[in-house]
Amino acid sequence: MANTLKLPVGIENFEEIRKLGFYYIDKTRLIEQLLQGWGKVTLFTRPRRFGKTLNMSMLRSFFEIGMDKSLFDGLYISGNKVLCDEHMGKYPVIFLSFKGVDGLDFTTARRMLCAILKDELDRHYYLKTSDVLTDEDRILFTKMLHGQDDNIEDSIRMLSKLLYKHHGQKVVILIDEYDVPLDKAFQNGYYKEMVSLIRGFSGRRSRPMSFYSLRCSRAAFACQRRAFLQGSITLKSILLWILTMMSSLALLMMRS
Repeated sequence: MANTLKLPVGIENFEEIRKLGFYYIDKTRLIEQLLQGWGKVTLFTRPRRFGKTLNMSMLRSFFEIGMDKSLFDGLYISGNKVLCDEHMGKYPVIFLSFKGVDGLDFTTARRMLCAILKDELDRHYYLKTSDVLTDEDRILFTKMLHGQDDNIEDSIRMLSKLLYKHHGQKVVILIDEYDVPLDKAFQNGYYKEMVSLIRGFSGRRSRPMSFYSLRCSRAAFACQRRAFLQGSITLKSILLWILTMMSSLALLMMRS
């Protein structure tokens, strides 16, 4: 009984689970599959409570510069020495979770999004005194840090650029719960405004982001399902919803 592992109820942080001795089902093969089937952008769509957030946390722990390599001792990925030597702990990482972006109006939701961005900027506070960056770069980062830059749509691209300059390495961008702001906006009547903001945030309206190496997003399909039931969704989104459902059913059949 002394060696019995604890169940990680409500814990979605990979580092916490590994360091505190919680039970963990090894899903690190996902890292190998992700890198071998390389794509600039990867979208993870699975039902709720499927472990998507934990997997995103695992990816952050694997890729981020300064990470604790012992977290992966004894796991599947540690057996691939070549891949680990090439990619483990080699990248600056931007990790954002939109889970807390809520609000009855667009102004409130946008303010929450700014707060989440501020937390990630704080994590990279060292850029403020970086000797590698120019004076203009440091001034720009300071403005972003203090919320003085109103153009938050371009914030991920600019942060990626500054991290790339500082580290000399392209950035891994992880966005968790990206569909939550859209779902809340759909429910509260500011869907068009939020779609416009998210498009800009992800780089679709700004200049292309050439400073990142890998971008992963994850979402459940609650937003697509709700919109489908209310009959106010485009044909493209309907097809996406159908494909998501089919892939999830196929995965469940393979597991059974």
